[in-house]
Amino acid sequence: MQYLVLGIVAGILGGLLGIGGGTIIVPYLVYIKNFTQHQAQGVSLILAALPIGLLALLKYYKEGNFDLKIGFIIAIGFFLGGYLGATIAHKIPENLLRKLFGIYLLLLGLKMVFGK
Repeated sequence: MQYLVLGIVAGILGGLLGIGGGTIIVPYLVYIKNFTQHQAQGVSLILAALPIGLLALLKYYKEGNFDLKIGFIIAIGFFLGGYLGATIAHKIPENLLRKLFGIYLLLLGLKMVFGK
């Protein structure tokens, strides 16, 4: 049941804010459920395309807020970059990967709060 609630919260934030569920899912799985950083990131990748991506995309498309050409070009890069990123992640020690993820979230948050 906790995982269902986690999915719902991540889905709402993903659809509402256009963010990936990983910003919610990964910290929860690591700190509450004691997953390794690698395991948590692997689980969160399921969310990148399936539930949030397809259903949220449909809604944004219906509202006229989606550019198919640009989206497709970015998707190609995302596909290739995702594979490369996963390859690199598995070469990074667990504790360093967790710190990198935290630094990314911190910098992103600071930029959103204090940026233009």
